[in-house]
Amino acid sequence: MRTPFRFAVQVSPLDDHDHLVAAARRIEGYGYDELYSYDHIGAVDPFIPLVVAAESTTTLRIGPLVLNNEFHHPALLARTAATVDRLSGGRLVLGLGTGYMQSEHDAIGLPLREPPERVSRFEESVVALRALLDHGAATFDGVHHSLAVDDLGIRPLQARVPFLIGGHGRRVVGIAGRHADIFQFTGLTHGEGGVPGPGGFQLDRVKERLTWLIEAAGDRFSEIELSLLVQRSYVGDDARAHLEETSARFGLEVEVLEQTPFVLMGSYAQVVDKVERLRETLGVNHFVIREAEGFAPVQAALAGR
Repeated sequence: MRTPFRFAVQVSPLDDHDHLVAAARRIEGYGYDELYSYDHIGAVDPFIPLVVAAESTTTLRIGPLVLNNEFHHPALLARTAATVDRLSGGRLVLGLGTGYMQSEHDAIGLPLREPPERVSRFEESVVALRALLDHGAATFDGVHHSLAVDDLGIRPLQARVPFLIGGHGRRVVGIAGRHADIFQFTGLTHGEGGVPGPGGFQLDRVKERLTWLIEAAGDRFSEIELSLLVQRSYVGDDARAHLEETSARFGLEVEVLEQTPFVLMGSYAQVVDKVERLRETLGVNHFVIREAEGFAPVQAALAGR
């Protein structure tokens, strides 16, 4: 049985109240399922705009995509997440990631741990968050976190706040296999200083990560929704020029972009066909895009199918 398509939008900018209200209502009106923010130093708080978006709509789900775990203590994050979920009527999706950008950490004087330690701390945080949000309490004594929270003081409205975990490395994929409700392929790898690049755009690398996820998840794999963060999209008969511009920007051949899941560019029929093929070949049914209006015809044709 095929899992129905779902579509979401990562919105930018988020620092203008009236613009955000209008964008959230427009996105809900198009039929998108979710609105996502982001978590970077030098940008807005990842949660406050989500409350505004939820207050402005009736069904639109909301979430940060994704939180930099290094910026957050799990007990304080659980308190915030539970509060946002309750105030939004139970519409939070909690997007989680390890963090990666050296310059952001330098800006606030917070050391960026080396990847092995950073990933280990990430899994401890995920375990602690799950206990705090599910039960309102957690006793945890790990390498990076020690918690003895008898009562968080607030409970989310949802019985289970879904965790979306995004990443590319094998250990992060493994953590998603053990703990995620949604796993998101991003296609991004990180070079010097954590600067992201399209090192994972090739289709065979995505399939490799799917294999890792299946191995790590075991029997719970059927419970994990598969998601894609689409880096660029364009729907129109003149898409070739946009593909060529994207090719120059990413330093990848047009043929790679035509195959990669992370770029959806082509005519309406071509993009619909590609999205359907990605579900067939990878099992992905959840797509997060950034160009809500231009992608709306594809979303309208496929949502819920």
